Parts: sequence; C-alpha cells; structure tokens
Amino acid sequence: MIAAAEAGGASLAADFAALSELEIIRKGPADFVSAADLKAEEILRDRLAQAYPRYGFLGEEGGHSAGEDAAATFIADPLDGTTNFLCGNPLFGVNLALERDGELTAAVTLNPVLGEVYWAEKGCGAYLNGRQIRVSERARLADAVLSVGIPFPGKDGHGLFAREMQALSARAGGLRRLGSAAMDMAYVAAGRFDGFWERQLNPWDLAPGALLIVEAGGRATAADGGPLDLHGGSVCATNGRFHEELLAQLAAAADKETLECA
Repeated sequence: MIAAAEAGGASLAADFAALSELEIIRKGPADFVSAADLKAEEILRDRLAQAYPRYGFLGEEGGHSAGEDAAATFIADPLDGTTNFLCGNPLFGVNLALERDGELTAAVTLNPVLGEVYWAEKGCGAYLNGRQIRVSERARLADAVLSVGIPFPGKDGHGLFAREMQALSARAGGLRRLGSAAMDMAYVAAGRFDGFWERQLNPWDLAPGALLIVEAGGRATAADGGPLDLHGGSVCATNGRFHEELLAQLAAAADKETLECA
C-alpha cells in the first residue's frame, strides 16, 4: 500500500510542478477534478491489483469494483485536497485504506510535496516516516487546537456549521482549517492538532485517518457520538481526552438547529 501511494504521489508531485498544463473539470460548486486525480487513481488501482488481484477497490473518481474476495476492499482518494493542489498549496494527500470484513485494518496517508508518509496497521500502532507517533496530551477543550472541514457551496449544513463554529470558537483553544481531511486527521494522529470534526464526508475521506488516529491512541466516532460509520458521512476525532466534551458542543449546536427549524 505504501508503494502504491508513493507511485501515485510521484505522479501528483510531477503534475503539481506543472499546474498550468493540467486539464481541470468542474464536478460541482467548488468541487473539481483534474487529470492529476484521474491519473493518480489509475496508478493506485493498477499497483494494488498487481499485488492483490482478488481484492475490491473503491475510488473517489472511478467508483467501486468488486473483487473475488468480497471481504477485502481498498478505499482510495488519489488526491484529497484538490482545491489546495490546484491553488499551489502543498497541503494535500493520497489517502488509502484497506477494509476487511467491515473493519479498517491498514491505512496510508501520503503528502508527496512535504515527503510525509503516515501509515497504520490494526494493532501495530501508527507511524510517520518510520517513527511511531502518538496523539497529543491536552486534556481540556479549552486548551485544544481543533481542525474542521467547511461545507462546500451547494451542500447542506451551512447553518449547523455556523452554530458549531459559534460555540467552539468561544470554547476551544484554537480552530484551524487545512482544506484536506486527509491532512487534518493525519495531523491529529501526529499530535499536531488535538481534534477534528467534519460532516458530509465520503469513506475515502475519513477511512485512513480514522485508523491512524485510533492506532496513535486517539478516538474516532461519528459526529453524533455513535460508532464511526464510513458511509455515515461524519467524524469526530480527538486525542480521546476531551472527546465527550466536544461531542456535547456538537450535539448542542444540532439540537439548537432542530428547535429553530421546528
């Protein structure tokens, strides 16, 4: 998986150095796909198929291809943070996870420009460039630096997001937005951020990061506090020390929106 991600990352790095020549397609408001995304996903799919021809593959651009081994599926986002990439911002990544029998068992997040390879295997810990990483030690929301994803134009949830920001900007130690869920979650695993939340995500956005965080000693649930569902669309991930406190703030924001709608 690391070798496949590195091959896809090398292709992205080459395209990143020649952005003016890329073909770009608009999928929706503030939602783009480039020739770089498509090429990197093809590389991932081909490299993984060579090594594990019986496994399925779920990619952001190409969709799902069932494998002979129905229990195992690779989940891939060839370029998480496409807008950053197209703006010349190096905060983007290749996201790759292996799901077996409904459980995440391996994960890789690679930033080809910064030269960072995050990986985790269930029960074996989380690593950055071969060095084991751990989540941060901050125990209070008031001291925590949180990262968040903002809904795109054209998506639902802007009112709820505004309420969450109103609550947490007054209570958290700091708020950040990187523009790439892959990088946000890898940074939580590495202790660079203390927590992250976002709604309306896809499996390839959150699968690798969820395993990275758990294997680094943190916690990842749905934003409503339920078990993390890769197809449920939301995540709340922290170092585990103030997780319930953050969930309570998210729940209060959701409850307030429900009351106003009623």
